[in-house]
Amino acid sequence: MLPQIPQILDKTTVEKVIKSTSKEEAAELLAMMDILEERKRAHLCQNDFLAFIAAIDPNYKFGTHLKRLGGLLMDVEMGLKERIAVSMAPRMGKSQMISIYYPAWYLGRHPEHKVIVASHTADLAVVMARKVRNLINTPEYQKIFPSTRIAADAKAAAQWNTTAGGEYFSIGVGGALAGRGAHLIIADDPLSEQDIKAGNTTSLDSTYEWFTAGLRTRLMPEGKICVLHTRWHQRDLIGRLLKDSAQNEGGDIYEPFEFPAILYEHTDHEKSIWPEQWSLESLQQTRASMHHIMWQWYAQYQQNPTAAEAAIIKRDWIKWWTKDDPPKVQFIVQAYDTALTTKQRSDFSVCHTWGVWINEDDGKTNVILLNRVKGKYEFPELKVMAHEQYEEWEPDSVVVEAKASGQPLIDEMRRSGIFVQDFAPGKGQDKIARVNAVSDMFAAGHVWFPETAWAAATVEEILAFPAGEHDDEVDAMTLALMRIRKGGLLDLSTDKHDTEPFYVGRRPAYY
Repeated sequence: MLPQIPQILDKTTVEKVIKSTSKEEAAELLAMMDILEERKRAHLCQNDFLAFIAAIDPNYKFGTHLKRLGGLLMDVEMGLKERIAVSMAPRMGKSQMISIYYPAWYLGRHPEHKVIVASHTADLAVVMARKVRNLINTPEYQKIFPSTRIAADAKAAAQWNTTAGGEYFSIGVGGALAGRGAHLIIADDPLSEQDIKAGNTTSLDSTYEWFTAGLRTRLMPEGKICVLHTRWHQRDLIGRLLKDSAQNEGGDIYEPFEFPAILYEHTDHEKSIWPEQWSLESLQQTRASMHHIMWQWYAQYQQNPTAAEAAIIKRDWIKWWTKDDPPKVQFIVQAYDTALTTKQRSDFSVCHTWGVWINEDDGKTNVILLNRVKGKYEFPELKVMAHEQYEEWEPDSVVVEAKASGQPLIDEMRRSGIFVQDFAPGKGQDKIARVNAVSDMFAAGHVWFPETAWAAATVEEILAFPAGEHDDEVDAMTLALMRIRKGGLLDLSTDKHDTEPFYVGRRPAYY
């Protein structure tokens, strides 16, 4: 018979007990202690998400930010938080934690629950789902959660069931969700990086619509939602959800949590959020290498897409015309950004009227915004507005972007005898490229705005680009300024002119 074991064990006590027993009893006692220790570790992992990760992945690198994220995810599982929106810089370890380890731990605690994990593409979703399934099948996992097993008939990597009736389902943004339910929804990096970098924000709207009208409707009573992605834009998914939280009383309330790559940026106390993985010097080097696309640095790495430093057009480049009457202009350009298709009826149509004038004080040629009309128009109303603006200002040039929604306006105006120059952006002429093309006009001090409330609103939209909520006025502005610049109507004070004579070199003579 084994001797009685004290309730509190320390190394000295254990050694004394073992020495007082026979070899057989000592071996049995050690085996029992190993079992108890294993149960203790399993109990800890079952109740502590971070301990679970450490047990199944001893090489996992825990940064302070990841410990904080792990704590937030535990709060969600325990019901202390229902909706979280976490933004984090790229390559900071968030996807491995939330898309692989967290669903596995959650299903370990709730093998009867249903989980949906959404990623940007279906291929990425399948990769994550396979990793979760493989993790659950490991001996290490089964020691911690022996009651959570994958059903024998679960063949698909993207969808499988547990023997307790739970379900894991992974999906790419835009995928079909009919018949699905979820106690936990995870949306991990659901945005198209390529589209946003190219200035195409259409995918932001489609992601938001799919999430709210599709994925959100799959939630079970008292279900939880975790949204995590790198910030890109004021209208990205987190931006829209936080705006909804503030404006829609009684709706979902998302708690925001931001993890910038550099803490206390632009102070003497700058430091990396994860110095063990990313040194401050390496992050500063990344920031310096992105000097020409600082909007991406502040959005991606600092989780602040609307930072003033991120704007392509800087606030101190703006020139204000303070007199009541505009200057005498020599050339007038009208430019239109239209929203006519059914899917774009929530967007604005904009008409900008710009004038070219010469400053009598310095003799320099400048441009000034003379008028702006902005509204949500059906096509008949838009046509009337366009004719009214043409008759009022008698522009020398009218430019309309020949996208699907602008072509009908071009056709109607031409039928009325108005010459319209259509603009069809080609490769390398996306929104961001076009704003960069006219930014030098602002930097050189040649672009003016009247000191009015409507012009101030226009300026704010321009300064917020490319991460602002709207860019309709930005599109109209770039069309007008590019027409003026390419038409040779404006020389910048920063232009370099070739004044040196050109000589044709003589060909060498050979004999």
